[in-house]
Amino acid sequence: MSDVNSSSETIPRSEEKFFLTIVIVLAVVVGLGSWIAVIAFSAKDKNSGLAPDHARRLENFSFIDQTGRAITHADADGKILAVSFLFTSCSLTCPEVSRSMAEIQRRTASSADVRLLSFTVDPRSDTPPVLAKWGERFGADTNRWFLLTGDKAELHRVIGNSFLAVETNNPFNSMPGNFAGTERIAVVDQRGNVQIYFDGLRVETPGAVVREIERLRKE
Repeated sequence: MSDVNSSSETIPRSEEKFFLTIVIVLAVVVGLGSWIAVIAFSAKDKNSGLAPDHARRLENFSFIDQTGRAITHADADGKILAVSFLFTSCSLTCPEVSRSMAEIQRRTASSADVRLLSFTVDPRSDTPPVLAKWGERFGADTNRWFLLTGDKAELHRVIGNSFLAVETNNPFNSMPGNFAGTERIAVVDQRGNVQIYFDGLRVETPGAVVREIERLRKE
């Protein structure tokens, strides 16, 4: 009787082990395949940038920077701009994008024709003192890198019209203003035209932005 029970238990246990082995192998294969796909996609897309969805220009604006100064469109006239978007309660993508901006600032330290702008999408929380702390965290030069806040409706108007599309039908978009692509860094030419976007989360982006700046200087 005991031999029968032992035999009947061995079969399902063997099946369980076999099934578990198959699951583990599949998980490894799928994971490895995804990793290879990501690497290949990154290599293919490296430094290519993304063109605007339609012709975009930096609209007239007047906002307050991290020092409490008024920064207007006149401060950007004739300059090449690197433009990013943030909200300081963001703990994942926004710090990485700001690190990219800090590297762009470092690489263009001697470039009098370059300015960096970072527009908050959450001005209710991102007051000048809050933005000042954020700027200090990333070494923002207050004479060259302006972290901008102001009236919410006006900020969202300028961001939406000048830079980013709005996802009105995406229930999973928790971004203030429902903007898409807030991880991007835009490059704006001397005439205020948005030329290209780069992924602010990529380590190669600061170099790509600097090369785009150099290209614009030659035009």
